[in-house]
Amino acid sequence: MADKLLEVKGVSKIFRVGGMLRGKKLVAVDNVSLSIDDDKPVILSIVGESGCGKSTLCKMILRLHNPDMGDIVLDGKSYADKKSYDPKQFKLDVQPIFQNPYESFSARKTVDTYLYNTALRLGIAKNRAEADKVVDEALKSVGMSLAVVKGKYATQFSGGELQRVSIARALITRPKLIIADEPVAAIDASMKMNIVNLFKELRDKYKISFIYITHDLSTAYYVSDYIATLYRGCLIEYGPAKQIMDNPAHPYTELLMSSVPRVGDKWEKEIAMPDMEGKEYAVEYCKFAPRCPYATDECRQKRPDATDMGNGRMVLCCHPLCQQTKEA
Repeated sequence: MADKLLEVKGVSKIFRVGGMLRGKKLVAVDNVSLSIDDDKPVILSIVGESGCGKSTLCKMILRLHNPDMGDIVLDGKSYADKKSYDPKQFKLDVQPIFQNPYESFSARKTVDTYLYNTALRLGIAKNRAEADKVVDEALKSVGMSLAVVKGKYATQFSGGELQRVSIARALITRPKLIIADEPVAAIDASMKMNIVNLFKELRDKYKISFIYITHDLSTAYYVSDYIATLYRGCLIEYGPAKQIMDNPAHPYTELLMSSVPRVGDKWEKEIAMPDMEGKEYAVEYCKFAPRCPYATDECRQKRPDATDMGNGRMVLCCHPLCQQTKEA
């Protein structure tokens, strides 16, 4: 069995919405388990509508939120073991890329300041001269250079250029894992594919695994090795990207596939049904049952177990579509 770079084990995160007395519990992430092997770098896309728990899961992996249940293990070290936690080593191993690059850089500081700080404070470079080389190499990896970036402020770059600088900053530590949370959402459509192509190049060149958080299925289909679909906090389908997107096993994934006509389209405009949203988070049975065309009494009586579909695929459904096709 391959060693695991990352293991997410039955993780849940619960928020309280409203006041202390009349507020309600919202299970933002509900018993999610997934993993990334250590032997081969991959791009794992976590997809779903806005509010499905993608970013909350991402923040737990980045240690910005603590799980209320379950555990996360990175390189064999449990997040629950506080004594073994080394903040510096964690930053060397795991780096984030956030949605809006203009929010990642202050308008009062030159962009290269952030790159130098990363190189020097984390011990990648011993002095300014070494930092020059490290920063320039990272920028060249994303199609830029220190000569182009040095002394300039965030407002002097386009969104796509600044996101490349964000990626270069993440690359300085030569991390094992980069978590990219909606990294192309604030970028022009013409630049989206340049960024996701860059992820594939960096995966192959530097052997870095990526977790790509997105609601843009067209880019997820193109860039991913594996896809995990979230719905109301639950991981409802997981497996090789091509298998899931060409032959979905869950009715919700099937619905999503039908809404991918072109790069940049967002699902919430076509399929959001707000009258059901709050109730679906709280149901004890299948959360998709109230809007599933294939739902039966069984679906409305209990939470489905995870079904192993083979070839690394998993689906959380009482009646997977693949099995329905075979039975027919």
